[in-house]
Amino acid sequence: MALTAETESRLYRSLRVAAGAAAHFVALGFPAAVAVLARPGSSEGVWPVPTPLPSAPQFSFLMTEALLIFSPETSLLRSFSRKVRVRAHWALQLLALLCALLGLGIITYNKHLNGKSHFVTWHGLTGLLAVLYAGGQCAGGVLLLYPKLMKNWTLAKLKLYHATSGLVGYLLGCASLMLGMCSLWFTTTVTGASWYLAMLCPLLTSLVIMNQVSNAYLYRKRSQH
Repeated sequence: MALTAETESRLYRSLRVAAGAAAHFVALGFPAAVAVLARPGSSEGVWPVPTPLPSAPQFSFLMTEALLIFSPETSLLRSFSRKVRVRAHWALQLLALLCALLGLGIITYNKHLNGKSHFVTWHGLTGLLAVLYAGGQCAGGVLLLYPKLMKNWTLAKLKLYHATSGLVGYLLGCASLMLGMCSLWFTTTVTGASWYLAMLCPLLTSLVIMNQVSNAYLYRKRSQH
């Protein structure tokens, strides 16, 4: 028996709500698990900015929550005005960038002390690129706060480009997370089914964020043509 359009719409919305709730749980639980696993004084880096504690919350918690703020179903601030949500988004993203820079500084200094080469692995390179990209994305966000700086661009176009470029940056961060989970430190610390479960965490949040951005901007843009 075929589903009616109304039933299908409700089912789809329920799935979005469930996925969004799971993303919130992963955003908080994943860095918490890393904090438990990471041993003080460890010289191995496994996160986008290669140091366990400062950068795992950055990409898994701060950036995920910063994007989920605009989710129509699962935003923790959905009862607040858009202005408040934008300010909260900005605060979380700026804090994420500060954590990224802190992590980058710590691992660079640590490798210098131990005489190790810098950014020679795919994880290290993508992590560095993710940090630089996040800095550029935050700078681009200023244009949304002060759209008059771009007189030849409409606010709607600025929002579209900021959202889509932000998605690219988020996926880059998640890719670096996954590469970090292939490191010797992580694969010897987390084994068996737990490793596969950990790999699913950034995959889940990536899918949720992609669906959110697609529904908010890309599908809407396509329907206007």
